[in-house]
Amino acid sequence: MAQLVLRPATPQASPCLYQQRRDSPNSLSSSLRTLISVDDTRMATTPHQLFLLADHIKLTLLERQRAQSLSLATTAQSSQISRSLESLRDGLASLARQKFDEEAAGEDITDLESQISRLQSQYDELEADFSSSNTSEVTKTPNDPALQRDFAAAQSRPQGMRSSSLRKGAKSPGSKAVRFRDNPSAEEGPYKDDVADEATRAALFDKPYSDETEGPDQENMDNQQIHTYHKQVLRDQDDQLDQLGLSIGRQRDLSIQMGNELDDQAVLLDDVDQSVDRHQGTLDRAKGRLNKISRGAKDNWSWVTIGCLILVLVLLIVLLK
Repeated sequence: MAQLVLRPATPQASPCLYQQRRDSPNSLSSSLRTLISVDDTRMATTPHQLFLLADHIKLTLLERQRAQSLSLATTAQSSQISRSLESLRDGLASLARQKFDEEAAGEDITDLESQISRLQSQYDELEADFSSSNTSEVTKTPNDPALQRDFAAAQSRPQGMRSSSLRKGAKSPGSKAVRFRDNPSAEEGPYKDDVADEATRAALFDKPYSDETEGPDQENMDNQQIHTYHKQVLRDQDDQLDQLGLSIGRQRDLSIQMGNELDDQAVLLDDVDQSVDRHQGTLDRAKGRLNKISRGAKDNWSWVTIGCLILVLVLLIVLLK
């Protein structure tokens, strides 16, 4: 079983080590844990080391209590407290044996006996707090004054978590009604830059857009004048329709011409396709003839070789005679 060995810090370095703290429940005693290392062969046998171990257990208990208040998991703290309490109990047994040895040797054990009594009392309180999930005044008080700020931080709660839990636990207030007015006053109307600008904007945008100019006022015209005006309007519309018909006719002629050109292009593409087919047939026939010549050359290669050798032999005979 791994046992904890505490390395006591010097009075000058201890405050610096204990200044580094965080608000998370698992890191408040990080400065104290730096003084603790695991060793399988040695046992904490000095009262100072056991007091530090007791402070470590107190901080872990406070962390567990705060984690419980925040609805967080406390399994890691509980297992750590259990191991630390076991190490503290073994340390007390070791101090008891040391006290017996010193008493047998005739040494003064008054100071050691007082420290063992304090440690035993703290051990009983810590074990009771661990079993009941409560914290006594002994648990809230450190043995080392340098750990006072760590203990204060362990008993506090982070501001963000506190406000969040308060928001969750607070009762929702009564519903509030927002009062609206059907006819708001002029002072409560939308913001306007300038009254003159508003008038200009109304003159420009309040009227619908029209391609045609407005006709004459027909209220001051008699029936004959109105009839003449309508005939003129119909005549103008007929002229516009005639122009539109001519434009549509030109578009139709252009469409017919484009269709004829597309037909001509299709005929040209057919001619090109036929030419490609003819050239492909010519190439296939030429390829067949080349393959035939190649096969014939391979078949007659032996006879050509024999003829060449005979010719060389005849030349040699003639030259040698």
